[in-house]
Amino acid sequence: MDALRRLQQNLFSADDEEGQQQEDDLLGDYQGLCNLSPIQRIYGFGGCLLAGLVFMLLSLVAFVRPIKFALLFTFGNVAAVGSTTFIIGPTQQFKMMFDGVRVLATAIYVGCVLLALICALLIHNKILTLIAIIVEICALTWYGLSYIPFARKIVSDMFVRVFDTEI
Repeated sequence: MDALRRLQQNLFSADDEEGQQQEDDLLGDYQGLCNLSPIQRIYGFGGCLLAGLVFMLLSLVAFVRPIKFALLFTFGNVAAVGSTTFIIGPTQQFKMMFDGVRVLATAIYVGCVLLALICALLIHNKILTLIAIIVEICALTWYGLSYIPFARKIVSDMFVRVFDTEI
């Protein structure tokens, strides 16, 4: 329980020097409405992550129907990525997503999510939907690697070595 209390103090405490003023940002007005206890945050994280994983597993059952697969897989991805909002909060989540290091990966991932949904729901083209899902998986992987120090560099170097055409 002491470790949980320290986690709460590190993640959720405000700076006393600034008089606990809210930040002037997109979600600053709503921070007071989102006061969850650390246990509630962990339950929210687990529930959202579990729902995302269930959607992604269900998408494998619907793999032969690309449009249903795309919908289930995309909603599962968004739920799984969004689950970390319960742990770090929506403001910190947006700051981290649009940090200079991962802003391009975030933009590509969000664009691929929207593209997959448009291809599945509006265009109803199975081939375009599958291409959008493949690019979405790659973008999500690249986005996830941005949180691991030097992971992108290692993966990039590995791809250069594997696909190098010089003899």
